[in-house]
Amino acid sequence: MFAGLLKKMQTRGITILGIETSCDDTSAAVIRNGFLLSNVLANQDVHRRYGGVIPELASRAHQQHIIPVVHRALDEAGVQPQSLDAIAFTRGPGLLGSLLVGNAFAKGLALATGAALVEVNHLQGHVLSHFINEQLTMNNEQCSAPRFPFLCLLVSGGHTQIIVVRSHFDFEVIGHTIDDAAGEAFDKCAKVLGLPYPGGPVIDRLAAQGDAAAFRFAKPRAGGLNYSFSGLKTSFLYFVRDQLAANPRFIDERRADLCAALQQTIIDILLENIVRAVAQTGITEVAVAGGVSANSGLRRRLVDESARRGWTAYLPALRFTTDNAAMIAIAGYHKFLHGRTTTLDAAPFAST
Repeated sequence: MFAGLLKKMQTRGITILGIETSCDDTSAAVIRNGFLLSNVLANQDVHRRYGGVIPELASRAHQQHIIPVVHRALDEAGVQPQSLDAIAFTRGPGLLGSLLVGNAFAKGLALATGAALVEVNHLQGHVLSHFINEQLTMNNEQCSAPRFPFLCLLVSGGHTQIIVVRSHFDFEVIGHTIDDAAGEAFDKCAKVLGLPYPGGPVIDRLAAQGDAAAFRFAKPRAGGLNYSFSGLKTSFLYFVRDQLAANPRFIDERRADLCAALQQTIIDILLENIVRAVAQTGITEVAVAGGVSANSGLRRRLVDESARRGWTAYLPALRFTTDNAAMIAIAGYHKFLHGRTTTLDAAPFAST
């Protein structure tokens, strides 16, 4: 039955609406036959004053944003709700209150339109962002994407993982953080320096003006291909504390150097395990995904290491590094092609 329905859909194109509400960004996107038609995102600036995301405020903001965001995504794509073949939504991981808003809206819209429902793992969505096609190339070929199998360094505020990706659905985590994520290390250290939230992008900008060799910080080892960033945060905090005791203006005078040295340390830690992962698996197709994949230093380093070691590097477009519905829609598209739909009783989950 599904195969017959899918064949009919292929004659006119398969249209997927993606909905992402895992944290503090409300996003909706429309993809047809793998090509992006729209991608709308509403930020929540309210969290900046608190130095981090407040879950209750995030869920309330999602309730305010979800309808206008979805409406705009459909309007920009020129798609009527009744013509949707499937609605893909982030089931988890994420903030439970935020996920509930997107889950409930997706289910209600699916019931109203008769569209199929497809659940997407948020982390897999980040990895599959490499498969988003925005336009045809001059040779009418799809945009370049990693070839299976490939390694993906998934690095964000909440997760740091090395994943072997064998297909759109076959993921194996071979390394992960045992405590804090790299993105959290950026943000917490930025707070020590008096920088605004989110601190990662600010550190990236300031690092370009500093000397990465000015200071040295701890590079904890967690064993195997795993990561640990808790010790780095402690090393950074104690170093800054001791320097301030001797010179109260130390941060103001050396902020750019501190950012450069911190960023270099985090990138070293991340790339050292990627080198080991390539050696262990023999896979030389290497991608990066997640919010920290927007970091300019990490992107340059991965490209440089790949050129030096004979790898093929894949960097996501900057607009697809943060949480967005385009990645949910493309993941949902590939799941829908293989009949992997979801029932209405699928409950959101907060953690992996």
